[in-house]
Amino acid sequence: MTTAVAPPRTHRPARPSRHRSVTPGGRRRAGRLRELMVSGLVDSFGLSLGWTIFNLVAVDRGGLALAGLFNAAMLVGVVLSAPVTGRLTRHLHGRKLLLLAGGTEGLLRVATLAALLAGYDGKLIAAGIVLMHIAAYAGFAAMRAEVAAVDARPQAMTRYALSIAAVEAAGAGVAALLPLHGGYLIAVFLVYGLSLVPTILTARRARVQDSGGVAVSPDAGGRVTRVARREHDRARTGRPRLPWSVLAGGGVITLLAAGPTLLSVALASELHGHKAVAGAAIAFSAGCLLSSSAVTVVDRLRLPTQVTWPLWGVGMLIGWLIAPAHLAGLFVAQFLSGLSMTAFEGGMDARIARDATPGTVTTVLAWSASTRALGGAIAVRLLPALVAAPAIGLTSGVAAATLGAAALSAFVRLRLPRRRATAVTGPAVSGP
Repeated sequence: MTTAVAPPRTHRPARPSRHRSVTPGGRRRAGRLRELMVSGLVDSFGLSLGWTIFNLVAVDRGGLALAGLFNAAMLVGVVLSAPVTGRLTRHLHGRKLLLLAGGTEGLLRVATLAALLAGYDGKLIAAGIVLMHIAAYAGFAAMRAEVAAVDARPQAMTRYALSIAAVEAAGAGVAALLPLHGGYLIAVFLVYGLSLVPTILTARRARVQDSGGVAVSPDAGGRVTRVARREHDRARTGRPRLPWSVLAGGGVITLLAAGPTLLSVALASELHGHKAVAGAAIAFSAGCLLSSSAVTVVDRLRLPTQVTWPLWGVGMLIGWLIAPAHLAGLFVAQFLSGLSMTAFEGGMDARIARDATPGTVTTVLAWSASTRALGGAIAVRLLPALVAAPAIGLTSGVAAATLGAAALSAFVRLRLPRRRATAVTGPAVSGP
C-alpha cells in the first residue's frame, strides 16, 4: 500500500503591490497621510470660511479696491514666507515649526477680523494680514513637506493640493450664505481660530528634520565626496539650490492667469450679487475634484512643462470671457479655474519636491508658493486699478491669448529640433 504524497509546492515570489498602503509599513504611512489630509482639510475649511467673510465685509465697506488691498497683503505675506521659512528650518524641527506657525496664525486670524469689524485703518489691518500669511504659509510648507516625507509620489501631492482647494471652495460657499451680523459672526470667529487645533495636534508626529540635521551621504567606497560635502554645507547654512527657472515660470503664469480667480469672491459679488459667491465656490470645488483626472489625461500626451503650464493658465482665464454677461458663465469660469489652478499648482509642487536635495524640501516648497504668490499679489493689486469688474472679460481674453501663443511657440520650438534631426539622419535601416 502506497501513501499518496502531495506534489511539492513551487515557491512563487510575492507580487509587489500596486498600492503603497499594503507594503511593509504602508498602513502606517497611509494612516499618517490620512491624518495630514484631515488636519489640512479642517484648517483650510476654517481659513476659507473666515477669509471669505473677511472679503465680503471689505467689499461692503470699501469696494473692490479695499478687497484688492487685503488680497495683495495676503499674497505679500506668502511671498515673504519663503525666506522666513528658510530661516526657521535652520533652527526648528518640523514639529516646532508647525506649532509656532499654527499658534501665531490662529491669533492673527481672530485679531484681523475683529479689527476689520471694529473699523480700524485698512493699512494696519493689511500689516496684520501680511504677518498672518507668513505664518500660514510657513506652516503650509511644513505640512507639504510632511506629505512628501510620507509619500513621495506626485499623485500624493496633487491629491493633497486638490483636497485643500476643494474644501476651501466649500468654505467660501458656506460663508457666502451666512449673514454678516449677529450670532453667526461668533460661530465664524470660533471656526476661523479653532480650525488650526488639528494641525497643532498633528505636529506632535512630525517626521521632517530641520536643515541642520542633514547627513552627509558617502559614496560607494564609504568616502564623503566634495559634492556631497558642498550639498550638506548648503543645507546647513539654509542656502539650498533653488530651481530659479521653474520658480520664475510659475510666478509668471500666476501673474498672467490667476488674478480673476484670486479675486473671485469680490468679482462674483459685484457682478451678480452675494448669493452668486456660493454657486461660484461650488463650481470651483467641482473643478478641483476633477483636476487629478485632467492631469492624468494631459500626462499621457507627454508634453513638456513649457507647453502644459501656459495651457493651464489659459484654462484659468478662458471662462472669464463670459463671466460678466451671465451667471452661468461665472460658474463655468470658476469650474475651469478650479481644475486648471489645482492641476498647475500640484504639478509644480510635485516637481519641486521631487528635485529637491534632502533636508531642503520645506524650504523649496515655501519658495514655490512664494513665487506664485508674488505673481498673484501683483495681479490682484493691478487688476482693480486697470479695469472695473464688468470689463474683466476683455482683460482675461488678452492674457489667455498671450499664454496660448507662448504655449504654441514652445511646442513648435521643442518639436522642430527633433524633426530636423530625423531629416538629417534619415529613418533607421534594418540590416540584411
